[in-house]
Order: sequence, then structure tokens, then C-alpha cells
Amino acid sequence: MPPKGTKRAASPDVEMEDETLSAPEVPPPSVRPDAPLIDSFTYHSVDPISSPDASLDKGKGKELTAIPGDWMLGVDEAGRGPVLGPQVYGIAFCPVEYSEDLRALGFADSKTLTAERREVLLDVMMENGEKIKWATTVMSPHDLSRGMLKRTPYNLNAQSHDATIQLISDVLQRGYSVTQCFVDTVGIASDYQKKLEGLYPTITFVVTSKADAIYPIVSAASIAAKVTRDSVLEAWTFLEKGWGEREGAKEFGSGYPGDPKTKAWLENNVDPVFGFPNIVRFSWQTVKTILTKRGVDVKWDDEPAKIQKYFSGQPTGPTKAPLWKDFALASVSAF
Repeated sequence: MPPKGTKRAASPDVEMEDETLSAPEVPPPSVRPDAPLIDSFTYHSVDPISSPDASLDKGKGKELTAIPGDWMLGVDEAGRGPVLGPQVYGIAFCPVEYSEDLRALGFADSKTLTAERREVLLDVMMENGEKIKWATTVMSPHDLSRGMLKRTPYNLNAQSHDATIQLISDVLQRGYSVTQCFVDTVGIASDYQKKLEGLYPTITFVVTSKADAIYPIVSAASIAAKVTRDSVLEAWTFLEKGWGEREGAKEFGSGYPGDPKTKAWLENNVDPVFGFPNIVRFSWQTVKTILTKRGVDVKWDDEPAKIQKYFSGQPTGPTKAPLWKDFALASVSAF
């Protein structure tokens, strides 16, 4: 994120090649900057914002007026690989005939853009709110890890698919007639496309890798996701008391396991008993390895008995004192 005090972007019809454009000075509305991120949440640009907790619940269960025209929708994510912070799913949707306008505004492969340029383009999306709609789902590290560490793992692909499906359903529930949908794939593209086509038979799907480099609407979705994730990390509020005041508390780099800054942060911030603060994804192998090496061994005495115990031939309940046998005693209930 750029230094505070920079100006907001110019109007969307300016020449996007002008490097003097500045990014907005406030976090995007898809970020909740003043509260620890524990539970995942969704933001929709089409919902009226009455509080910081406005989310996908708005609009549900109501009779909605159909929005005129056919709309196209793009889907992409940010933060799938990092060991720190959330994964964010983003969508963008616009009238079908507006696709070339997106290209003219500068929406291209988001990976080739600087962080500041992505922020400028998100600002352009907000200034073009009548034509470009967007939404994000911020998937918290806690929820990602909880799913993956279940007895029957809720793996990252399944969580990603479900986030996408929910976002598409949200748009349809708000009255938009989506006829085309372009998705940056998770897993095998053909299988994922069949799954989506089965759920939404009236929508034409294209699921492929590197979709954000091909389709401007996917680039817009990618920009919404990436700017949101970067802003969440910059504004991160630690749940753990006093952690935010530690020296270097936010010097964790990109969050990717291969980043030297991230590696150093993990090594310097592990607690042998409690592990890490809630910014860390405990289900990642990088974290498991550190906890195995640096954590305290714990033995759980109340571990549930294995089923083999009940077929051992040995009594499982309390045994009788020897005097019962010596005096040939028997329980009264046996007569």
C-alpha cells in the first residue's frame, strides 16, 4: 500500500498510462480495519453500506427487482499460497457490452501491475459503479486452517469452489442476469467447469488457467481480490493481547513460505506452547514443521480409546477386590 496522504485516482476516462496517478488514501470498503479477522466475511459493492459489518446477508430473503440487461462475471483469487493472512476471492461483473471498455480502462493481467496501479484501478471500478460491480470474500486464516485440519479435511480446493459458488449465487439473488462467467481455475479446469455448468445451466462458463491475463473482467476480479488482501494485511489487528506492540510484529513480508522475511518472522515469533498468532495458517506444512521442531511435546491423557480395546478379551470396567474370590462372595442381584 502507498504512503498515507496520497490522493485518490482521477476520473476513469483519464489516460491510464499516466504514472502520476495516485492510489486512494483509505482502505477499500471490502476491508474491516479496526477488528481482528477471525470469521470470514463477504462484501458486495451493490449493497448499501450502513455499518462496517455490511455483508452478503443483505438482500437475502427479499423480493428483488430484476436488473436490466445481460451481465458477464469474472472470478479470481489472491493469497492461495501464503502461510500468513487470508485468502481472498474476488468477482467483478458488468454489462456484456461493456467488456471492451474495461480493456480501454487498463484492466489487464494483474500480476504485471504494481500494487499502486491495482489500487488505482480498484478506485476506477468504484467510480464506475453503475457499470462495474464487484465483491470479495475474505477467508480468514482461522477458517482455512480449521477446514483443512478436520478429521475429514475440507481441503483448499473445496473451500475455494464453495466461495466462488456462493459469490455467483449472491449476484443472481440480487437480481442480475448473468449469462457469461469467466473463472481462473482451481484444480482441473474441465472438471471445475462441468461442476459450475451443472449448478448454473443458464450461464455459459469458461474456466481456464491465467484467465486474468485473457479476460478483462477476470482482471478486474483479481484486482479487487489482491487490493483487498494487501489492505487486510497492512491493517492487520492481532487478536492476541499485546502482540501488535511487539517489535517487528508486522514485518512478515509477503506471507509466502519462500519469502526470507516471512521465514524469519515465523522463526522469531513461534511460542513453544501456543504456536503463533491468528494471522498464521496452522494447516500449512511450513508451520507444522516449525511447531514440531520448536514446540513442546504434549501427551493427551484423555485420548479416546481405540476400538481394538473392546475386542481384547480383558475386562474394561473396574475389577473386584481379591476377597470376593477368597470368600466366594456374590452380588445379591445374582440370586
